[in-house]
Amino acid sequence: MSETQYTQQDPTEQYGQQSGQPNQQQSPPGRTDEMTPKPDHGEDSYRGTGKLDGKKAVITGGDSGIGRAIAIAYAREGADVLISYLGEEEDADARETVRLIEAAGRKGVAVRGDIADERNCSALIERAVTDLGGIDILVNNAAYQMAQDKGIAGISTEQFDRVFKTNLYAMFWLCKAALPHLGEGSTIINTSSIQAFDPSPQLLDYATTKAGIANFTKALAADLVDRGIRVNAVAPGPIWTPLIPATMPEGKVEQFGTDTPVGRPGQPAELAPAYVFFASQESSFITGEILGVTGGRFTK
Repeated sequence: MSETQYTQQDPTEQYGQQSGQPNQQQSPPGRTDEMTPKPDHGEDSYRGTGKLDGKKAVITGGDSGIGRAIAIAYAREGADVLISYLGEEEDADARETVRLIEAAGRKGVAVRGDIADERNCSALIERAVTDLGGIDILVNNAAYQMAQDKGIAGISTEQFDRVFKTNLYAMFWLCKAALPHLGEGSTIINTSSIQAFDPSPQLLDYATTKAGIANFTKALAADLVDRGIRVNAVAPGPIWTPLIPATMPEGKVEQFGTDTPVGRPGQPAELAPAYVFFASQESSFITGEILGVTGGRFTK
């Protein structure tokens, strides 16, 4: 494991998952403390340098996985952070993320609620304005997937609706609700996926939403650039988060990520610097871009 995110290493030899991971499954939405091996969110490795001093960030799906890694990084870069999460099953993960934010000396707020409901999206933005005093960064990260080995034949209307409401509708609702509170220099960062560019039939509905997110990002970037607001997206490859043992068949979990050119799944901590870059002034001339963090899989 890295001493910090700046320590030079051979990426093919990090984290010890080159030969896969133990068979395991969880009930959705999954919990971090039940995973083997535990994901690295940068708890012991991420070192901030003040890139986001005084900023106020909202991160959906911030209790675990990529969202937790972003929250840790943002706090250590100087931002106050509000995270959203789905339900009671994730209370413990959410509390731990807030603890890590506060350990960095920043304000941390956790809000429970299903963002597939427009009212919860509006309430989430209102909480951020009230509790943080405003919004400078909106990270649309929360997502839902459920792999179906039968492809389209195995996807129910209920599942299709849930995937679209969580992944796409919520993004639209949150961006629209946040817009009146975003000033010049604010940023919106969406989470797309390698599935937008190299879709798997088992994740047909999820992949469709992630492709939609890519185009939503480009169109919204063009829409908001005159207001001085930048919009970009990160497209992760296979990343080791609770979503994997909670939504994939056991046999798939064992070999998850080992087919990447790097030879392993990515860790949440390896995504955080991309989200910091898009949130910071260092990316001031970048909008409408999609950055792949995929372990070598191509996004174009």
